Amino acid sequence: MAIEVFNRHENKYLMDHETYLIFYDALLAYMEKDEYNKNEFYSISNLYFDTEHDTMIRTSLMKPKYKEKLRLRAYGVPNEDAKVYLEIKKKFNGLVNKRRTALKLHEAYEFVRSKRAPELKSYMNAQVVGEIGYILKLYKDLRPKLYLSYDRKALFSKESRDLRITFDTNIRCRRHDLKLEQGDYGEQLLEPGQWLMEVKAEKTVPTWLAKLLSEHGLYRTSFSKYGNEYKKMVRNRIAKEKTHYA
Repeated sequence: MAIEVFNRHENKYLMDHETYLIFYDALLAYMEKDEYNKNEFYSISNLYFDTEHDTMIRTSLMKPKYKEKLRLRAYGVPNEDAKVYLEIKKKFNGLVNKRRTALKLHEAYEFVRSKRAPELKSYMNAQVVGEIGYILKLYKDLRPKLYLSYDRKALFSKESRDLRITFDTNIRCRRHDLKLEQGDYGEQLLEPGQWLMEVKAEKTVPTWLAKLLSEHGLYRTSFSKYGNEYKKMVRNRIAKEKTHYA
């Protein structure tokens, strides 16, 4: 059954390219590459859904105890028959819960558009499809609002699969051509050479990792890709309005 369910804590760190190279090398003593990293990177593309007035992301930026997002994720640039993942990402008191089910790309688009659950196939999960159907009815006017993709390197702990660390760079966004199959281009979200590292753990991080983070002067930061893109969009809109009325 094509379903993945995660319950974990996620801590984020921003770093420059030099720090990334040094820290990534230090991690290899304790961690190994994700199976997707057969090449240098693998590409992830996402389509975020929200209401006409951006209810989900605006609520998220208020930092409530509970928040949720709905997104469609693909690995690389898919075609309409490719397997993709429609997922709900929730966060409650710092604990991230992600529930996703596989769909064909055209099935996912139609599900969100029509609010009608697809005919169940062997690669789908009825429970997650039902939960997504509830979200679609709750928010009523969800539609594609943001395309966001990035290049990723990922590592798993050699001791436990409960610890995963990812490094994302070349984060690109667009608010037009809101189809995953339209290609993975867009405006850069980070400064050149910047990396976003995420430490994903079901429990507390091991002592060796806490020590490495301290030794390299890395401290947690609050960074939502969707949230930061939204804030950047709002700043640009305000700047244009000021220029227009100047």
